[in-house]
Amino acid sequence: MFVLQEDGSLTAMKPSLFALEEDFQRLLEEHPELLAGELIDPEEPRRWLLVTREIGIPAETDGPGWWSADHLFLDQDGIPTIVEVKRQTDSRIRREVVGQMLDYAANAVVNLKIEVIRGKFEENCQRNKVEPDQELQQRLGQEIDVEKFWMQVKTNIEAQKIRLLFVADDIPRELKRVVEFLNRQMNPAEVLALELRQFLGDNGLRTIVPTLYGQTEETRGLKTAAPTRKWDEASFFEELTIRHPEAVTVARKIRDWMGQNTDRVTYGKGIIDGTINAVSLWSGQKLYPLTISTQGKLIVNFGYCKRGPFESDVMREEWLKRLTQIPGLTLSTKGIDKYPVVLLASMQVGNTLSEFFQVMSWFVDVLREWKAEPLPTASM
Repeated sequence: MFVLQEDGSLTAMKPSLFALEEDFQRLLEEHPELLAGELIDPEEPRRWLLVTREIGIPAETDGPGWWSADHLFLDQDGIPTIVEVKRQTDSRIRREVVGQMLDYAANAVVNLKIEVIRGKFEENCQRNKVEPDQELQQRLGQEIDVEKFWMQVKTNIEAQKIRLLFVADDIPRELKRVVEFLNRQMNPAEVLALELRQFLGDNGLRTIVPTLYGQTEETRGLKTAAPTRKWDEASFFEELTIRHPEAVTVARKIRDWMGQNTDRVTYGKGIIDGTINAVSLWSGQKLYPLTISTQGKLIVNFGYCKRGPFESDVMREEWLKRLTQIPGLTLSTKGIDKYPVVLLASMQVGNTLSEFFQVMSWFVDVLREWKAEPLPTASM
């Protein structure tokens, strides 16, 4: 792997193992986006909320934690995702880790209570000095109803709808085969393996490349066979007209802009809320800058655009700055890793919508004009 510098020189990136498992685990804690939500679900990339590290899983109802999983994450649909991290040098990655993960799964769906999960999340927020509800919405989306979300987590556990994710810097062939087999056999549970290969270059330059194993078209279809709704343009606007008629005109204009200026437009699978998602491509990578919801909201997906030129914090800060300078445009949060919401109806005032399109056209132009090779500022 090579990185093309701004001066035209090449920097060789050499494969490198993680020195300590603790370093690997901390990296996922600090950067959940490394779990490659866009690979797990390309139509609706997964967003991640860390419940806690070292989550205790009881062996009996109301018992103490008997097993300790490395991480427990929740995605925006409230699906618990148990993550077990192993380095290539750990011999347990070939066999022992599979039995370990199955122990976690079998006992979590029976003995891990929603009160414990929510309590662990709130304890983690207290340690990090953040407000739990605010952290949840900033990570998963401002449109999420907090209480309904926790009810959905409970429902998913009772239905055994969980995700098991093996994470390593090298996934051995034996584990790939086992994961593919388990993912075919287990439904609605999902079993996947994520390889995060690390490359190091000069001056501390660091790149991490994710590869997902375990999914096929067949298994993807099986896992989505649970209650979902496939939205399209007609059904989306029919629902929006009923729920938020004041937002329809702006939503149609944004949908038209998406179709004319981005590479693809997709529709979500939410049971209650429909979404329209803009997809932009950069050097084969997908960015998801905008989402329209039947809740009458526009979501600006900074967290889904950490690719190519916008992997740089500086570029996302510039994007945010341009948006916040638009008169009448009020973002619910201003984090460059977050998913701020704008009420669609509010964008009808004055020149708000036209200036918003100017900023988003700048975003598209940056993607089209930027060199197709990642720059140092675009790597971790």
